[in-house]
Amino acid sequence: MAHFALVDGTIVQKVLVVGNEITTVDGVEDEQRGIDFLKELFPDETGDWVQCSYNRNTRNVYPKIGDIYDTEKDIFIEAKPFPSWVLNADNMWESPAGPKPEEFLGNEETEENGYDWTWDEPNLEWVKAISREQLERLAQYHL
Repeated sequence: MAHFALVDGTIVQKVLVVGNEITTVDGVEDEQRGIDFLKELFPDETGDWVQCSYNRNTRNVYPKIGDIYDTEKDIFIEAKPFPSWVLNADNMWESPAGPKPEEFLGNEETEENGYDWTWDEPNLEWVKAISREQLERLAQYHL
């Protein structure tokens, strides 16, 4: 199966799958055949169809609605998660405080009593977020 993203300007509007019987000729996938098929199927859509790949890391990442298509680099980039984050050399967003901490406080097998990390944009830092299990236990005492 071939995957295609509809890009309007630089923003991904939708992602669709096109069967191999449409895109493949003599065992070779042809991106233009998929684009032509989608243009005929959706003649009123504005934007450009760009092939992407769910299974392979083609064009950087598999796009989602709202992600960015960089026409100069011919790659997809995830939507910017926070205003303070910057694009690194690998075309991935990075916080000004560095990567998300890997510290896990709790039972890694069950993920109980552990913390996850969330980004605090106003303070530009990673903060520990309470787990669902901890929240449920605390709720028992505050009813």
